[in-house]
Amino acid sequence: MWSGGKDSALALLRARSRGLDVSRLLNFYDPATDRVRFHATRADLIQAQADAIGIDLRQLGTPWDHYEATFQDLLAELKREGFTGVVFGDIHLADVRAWYEERVHAAGLAHVEPIWGEQPAALVAEFVGSGSRAVITCCELGKLDESWLGRIIDDRFVEDIRGLAIDPAGENGEYHSFTFAGPLFRAPVAWRPGARRHDGAFVQLDLELIPG
Repeated sequence: MWSGGKDSALALLRARSRGLDVSRLLNFYDPATDRVRFHATRADLIQAQADAIGIDLRQLGTPWDHYEATFQDLLAELKREGFTGVVFGDIHLADVRAWYEERVHAAGLAHVEPIWGEQPAALVAEFVGSGSRAVITCCELGKLDESWLGRIIDDRFVEDIRGLAIDPAGENGEYHSFTFAGPLFRAPVAWRPGARRHDGAFVQLDLELIPG
């Protein structure tokens, strides 16, 4: 399950290190905006990630009220195609994990959580220490001010985020990200910052692909 953010990337790195053959990225986005929900990343940037990683991508534009049915159809499709499990990048939201785990198991697939239950700050540090980099694409303004938008998740970020009274990994929705470089990638995804958009309690940054 690929959102394009740092937790997805770290979960994929961990899964591969365990010898799992992860051969498809699964991505859902809002068809009204062509963006991944919450992350605010456009669908074409997710495709650019998949191309740079060199892995097949299955994208589904799904309205929120059809999400469960579409997800269950996708699981059935994966089972028919011979897939044996789905990897997730959850850390500690038990209700979210339980929702997915119930449906994945019902489809006869394994539910894999490579980073579950670990310390959020340590996971962010591991992501950065691996050489991976991401950019902040969305902030919840009640928890992070707009100055964090567009920041790169790097060594300085690891130190600065630890000093705040929030989840350092943003697992409670404090921030979302787009991974653009690191050991997963054959070449970095080239991007530039675009327009900033305020959406109620959130501020989002459009990323634009730089033609290569």
